[in-house]
Amino acid sequence: MESKWDPVGGARADDALLDAYSASVTGAVARVAPAVAHLRIVDKRRGVGADREGSGSGFLITPDGYLITNSHVAGGAASIEVTLSDGRTASAEVVGDDPDSDLAVLKVAAPDLAWCRFGDSRKVRVGQIAVAIGSPYGFQHTVTAGIVSGLGRSMRARTGRLLDNVLQTDAALNPGNSGGPLVDARGEVIGVNTAVVVAAQGICFAIASATAERVAVALIREGHVRRAWLGVGGETVPLARRIVRHFDLARESGVRVDLVEPSSPATAAGLARGDIIVALDETPIGDVDELQRALGADAIGRRAVFRVLRRDTLVTLAAILDERRRRAR
Repeated sequence: MESKWDPVGGARADDALLDAYSASVTGAVARVAPAVAHLRIVDKRRGVGADREGSGSGFLITPDGYLITNSHVAGGAASIEVTLSDGRTASAEVVGDDPDSDLAVLKVAAPDLAWCRFGDSRKVRVGQIAVAIGSPYGFQHTVTAGIVSGLGRSMRARTGRLLDNVLQTDAALNPGNSGGPLVDARGEVIGVNTAVVVAAQGICFAIASATAERVAVALIREGHVRRAWLGVGGETVPLARRIVRHFDLARESGVRVDLVEPSSPATAAGLARGDIIVALDETPIGDVDELQRALGADAIGRRAVFRVLRRDTLVTLAAILDERRRRAR
């Protein structure tokens, strides 16, 4: 039996798909928008003269007023004014600021607050709906929609530390969107909007909700995020093939130590300038980012064993890792 194209039926099917997509986006916005806020920042720069004003976005994550945004939006603020979705304005204070993850938590002084729920960014799939809400260029509660276009991306915080498991989206983000939520079709937060590739169209990034939730909990409880501290400065360098083969190394590069801080775990361990770190315990270290990942909170106070190349000799050194010193803002 010959099948025929039914233009009327096909159009109806297309309309149904568009209606379903629209319903997903509008439903997600309805659930999240009441918890999204516009932030007006007064940034006091010492020795510069007049205070600087800026703006950004954020969203409430608890009914008692804790709000998450980007560190580059709120870090170092002299004062913060929050405009809520119902038009109310309130002051906010920085509870904790973590430049290494580009996240900050504020406490908003206002009653009867809506709040967002975190989704599980580990279950996010490429191609699923992604909706961004924020205040680009001061246009409050602007909504853009797209898809999750990439997973497991990496980008650098302004401190130089690598952020892992970043989400890529083509939902349009612009200055002022920073700190706002990226949500799925259920209205659950899957990311914190943070960056745009200026030279490209449709390439934007959000810090995954798994990272944001973990950092937010730490900032609320302790005011900072704990990380281990070794006390070295260094850079990634390639290794000679003969060295890699001779010592059966897992990486073809390592981290050359260029600076050893005094009174640090590195000093106590005997690390010296020119040493090349190639492993920490059983974890191969091929670059600075792998070394940073290995120095998490669970490493604080632990005895760490380093394998180090020193003048074509592989030596083993041990250090008790301290907690990383917090930067003054």
